Amino acid sequence: MTITSQDNRKLKEIRKLRQRRRWRERSGRFVAEGEDLLAAADAAGWTAAERYCVQGSGLPGIEVDANLLASASGLGSGTRTLAVYEERWAERPIGPLCVYLHGLSDPGNVGTILRSAQAFAVSSVALGPGTADPFSPKAVRASMGAVFSVPIVRGVDDLDALPGAKIALVPGEGLPLHKACGIPPAHRDENHTLPLREAEVTLVVGAERAGLPPEVIAAADQVAHIPIKSESLNAAMAATVALYELQTRMARA
Repeated sequence: MTITSQDNRKLKEIRKLRQRRRWRERSGRFVAEGEDLLAAADAAGWTAAERYCVQGSGLPGIEVDANLLASASGLGSGTRTLAVYEERWAERPIGPLCVYLHGLSDPGNVGTILRSAQAFAVSSVALGPGTADPFSPKAVRASMGAVFSVPIVRGVDDLDALPGAKIALVPGEGLPLHKACGIPPAHRDENHTLPLREAEVTLVVGAERAGLPPEVIAAADQVAHIPIKSESLNAAMAATVALYELQTRMARA
């Protein structure tokens, strides 16, 4: 079977899934494009609900005329394959290392943080209010396949639901991150450092411009910043640096 009609119902569905968050939420499905992403899904044990490929490519899936597949794709003429998957959501945030995203509206930042989370063995990523859809096309591409491996929890609006001590990442505020440990200030020693032995930690990250709201910062156990010469880092870059620091310290504890 080869799809050769622009009006094919399946291709129309793919366009809707790419372009409309509400459609993804309603259907519980999303689209991933490209051989690398689909290979990452296969490696993580995800089975595609539907899989398509360019006619004559020899790739697995329902064959589609090349121009038609390009018209349904967000990548254009370079697309050789894409697939539709069922969204997967974890039930609750878990440690020992968790990332909480609050108000990150840029799906590229969300996807990049997922990629970093995979790299540094983060146990889960929790999404707070105003955070972009991790299953949007831009986030899925930026994740480089991590969206298939990192447990993601949605609808978290209370820091008490997050594991362990919460470290709010705030530019220029609190302790330098290398001295922060996630232990509430009342329990820190005089040098402001404690090992992360057997601890659970949640890194709390806000939007690049707006940052974290005051009530979220107030609810955190500790506030920390990354010492830099410039005013701030991109949110995804800051989260990556922080995750490296925390993961390294936890591994040495």
